[in-house]
Amino acid sequence: MLPDLVLVVAGLFLLFIGGEGLVRGSVAIAERLGISKLLIGLVIVGFGTSTPELLVSVNAALDGAPEIALGNVVGSNIANVLLIVGIAAVIAPIANWERTAVREAVIASLVTLAAFALVQGAVITRLEGGAMLVVLAGYLGASYWLERRDRKAKAFQHQTDELKDIPLTRPWLAPVLAIGGIAALVFGADLLVEGAVNIARDFGVPDAVIGLSLVAIGTSLPELATAVVAAVRRHSDVVLGNVIGSNIFNILAILGVTVLIHPIEVAARFRQIDAPVMLGAALLLLTLLFAAKSIGRIWGVLMLALYAAYMIFLFSNGLSA
Repeated sequence: MLPDLVLVVAGLFLLFIGGEGLVRGSVAIAERLGISKLLIGLVIVGFGTSTPELLVSVNAALDGAPEIALGNVVGSNIANVLLIVGIAAVIAPIANWERTAVREAVIASLVTLAAFALVQGAVITRLEGGAMLVVLAGYLGASYWLERRDRKAKAFQHQTDELKDIPLTRPWLAPVLAIGGIAALVFGADLLVEGAVNIARDFGVPDAVIGLSLVAIGTSLPELATAVVAAVRRHSDVVLGNVIGSNIFNILAILGVTVLIHPIEVAARFRQIDAPVMLGAALLLLTLLFAAKSIGRIWGVLMLALYAAYMIFLFSNGLSA
């Protein structure tokens, strides 16, 4: 038991520092190569903060724990909205977001609806994984074209600017951070999956519950760290862009790549409980962005309460199953 807890804690720590190192190092390298801030924010930051989810999901699928792989994606998307936006709103009300945030929230809701449809089947196949990656390529291309055309739309560029608070003065630091970050992510993902699976089986907790809770929160640490810093600085667009972009990447990139490598069998609980909660969270955020002028502390507390209720239900239902 204790060795497995050590594996989980070590894995979470390596995922956090690895994600930070990879993103900061990659951004610094890209800027030195003259790549636009828009492309950096859209691709490097987007993929970088989602790398923990990717490696954990692929490792889990290959290790014969597909419920952890799928639970990681679904649970991360639920945590991104209810937990991360909730914490950010409690720290400082989220307001004055750009219209691109609404556009991205619409896309995120449509992608979430597609994922909801996919889990209605018994298996998510390689063909469906390939289709998700094709949609992702189209989304990246369209987003880049739209933001270049609209000079006021800077949602993805803001994410790049947010990473400049710790400048990398020495040229060799950037590649060292990026390479070290990848190594930490690979090793951390392996430790986390091994420890989580062992704990789940020792206590009789279903793999899906571990994936939806512990693993999902752990792999969302880079997004949480970015959102907290942005909330303190009252950078609403960074909070929203970080969360919404991550949700899109988690489904199209993480789930797409995972099932392309190894098809995932879908447990009934995802159809009945978790996918509907994920879709509900996405629609809640979209509704707030459409109908409200700000997401204040009351909404933040409500989101956190909803997430706590979901976690309580998750474990009470999982342990009694």
